[in-house]
Amino acid sequence: MYLPSTKQFGPEGSYLVVRSKLPPPALATTVMGMLREINPGQSAAEFKPIQMLVDRATSPRRFFVMLVGAFAGLGLLLAALGIYGVISYSVTQRTQEIGVRMALGATTSQVQLSVISKTLRLALIGIIVGAIASFFLSRAIAALLFNTAPTDPVTFAAMVLILGLVALLAGYIPARRASCINPIQALRNN
Repeated sequence: MYLPSTKQFGPEGSYLVVRSKLPPPALATTVMGMLREINPGQSAAEFKPIQMLVDRATSPRRFFVMLVGAFAGLGLLLAALGIYGVISYSVTQRTQEIGVRMALGATTSQVQLSVISKTLRLALIGIIVGAIASFFLSRAIAALLFNTAPTDPVTFAAMVLILGLVALLAGYIPARRASCINPIQALRNN
């Protein structure tokens, strides 16, 4: 590619790109020798693969994406721990009620289903409120998205599914614990 010197932006703005099947160290001596023959007054230049230049140009964006991904993962973990904590506390507070239900004939699956349905009801409210808020706030990050619309329905559906599964998993552990309550001990404790 020819680029006139008037269009170049100083010594850091011009690059020579060479495509070859040879490894860069073997190619460097030959290419640098040819450049010295063409322009003996050329200042010393560094020979590096184009992938290194591309990596340097995209590294700030890549770091930002990794940082956002790490915060998203941490947020998901905190949401799961929060759901687990609330439902676990609720099961602890309802131990006597659960014991009475089991003494009256409720099966373990009915108790688990009761706790999980409460978990999913609470999670669904949070997911709906969060989805509506993120739908309206998504335009603020539109410039950071590549080939994705800020209101991409597949992304929203995937997040609803992931959050629902996390809520289900976080509610399953307390539900399982609730189904193992011994009705006699639960009634004696109060």
